[in-house]
Amino acid sequence: MAQFQLDKMHSEVNFKVKHLMISTVSGLFSEFDSTVETDGDDFTNAKINFTVNTNSISTNNGQRDEHLKSPDFFDSANHPNMTFTSTELKKSDNGHYVLVGDLSIRGHVKSVSLDVNYEGKMVDFYGNEKHGFEVSCVINRKEFGLAWSAVTEAGGIVVSDEVKISANIQYQKI
Repeated sequence: MAQFQLDKMHSEVNFKVKHLMISTVSGLFSEFDSTVETDGDDFTNAKINFTVNTNSISTNNGQRDEHLKSPDFFDSANHPNMTFTSTELKKSDNGHYVLVGDLSIRGHVKSVSLDVNYEGKMVDFYGNEKHGFEVSCVINRKEFGLAWSAVTEAGGIVVSDEVKISANIQYQKI
């Protein structure tokens, strides 16, 4: 069985959400970790675990970040982590996968499908085997208890329900 650990220096987790339905706000999480175990070289039977520290959210605006950490959204004091545990990895074609698993946010668990592109394998300057992936999905934040909503005086929605998540991930074989 092959095991892989996250190369945090060369990985990132980002999100985008519509504000007032006319512009997009981007953010990231700076603290996360992941492990992978697989029987084969093509990751088909991989078991993937991913954890994100919700308190590490950054949207480049301190006031908004504190609101996102509050009980209105992540409630980071009571739910410090989001987790993803894979249940199935389906190879769709050359280098493309659909990763299915249980996403848990604020104690709400839902099965989600992630689009995964395998970017390849390389050996670094120190002889470490590295593998790169681009991952994306869209979730409905309200399905995970991120239910805060507001309407402007003109009747506009302040924050969309749809959140686009993307990650560029590099794993190192251990």
